[in-house]
Amino acid sequence: MIVSTKGRYALRVLVDMAEHSATERIPLKEIAERQNISQKYIESIMTLLSKNGFVDGVHGKGGGYKLKRPPQDYKVGEILRLTEGTLAPVSCLDCASATVECERKSECRTLPMWEKLDSLISGYLDSVSLLDLMKK
Repeated sequence: MIVSTKGRYALRVLVDMAEHSATERIPLKEIAERQNISQKYIESIMTLLSKNGFVDGVHGKGGGYKLKRPPQDYKVGEILRLTEGTLAPVSCLDCASATVECERKSECRTLPMWEKLDSLISGYLDSVSLLDLMKK
């Protein structure tokens, strides 16, 4: 599993928002400047996060974004699944893209190892929250 720029930046943006959270919304421009990420790229990430209920956004004067939940309620695993589509280490475990079950599944000697790795990756990433990432 290789985490793309989209996944890494989504985590950075959400941690930034958690660290600078207040009752007011945070303008995208401020996040982009602090994180040294283009505002246009962050916009695409924020659209995805907003549509999926991770952040609340308002456009126009006085607009910006804020987290919909406390930082401890956001798990890295859920964020990466949203941005990456899957955390599966091999395609045969990727339920989203596997339209046909592997014909070798019943005799595959490596499948248990991949399933264990998948479980370890998911278990770990689902145990780490934005709050954990905020700690230095």
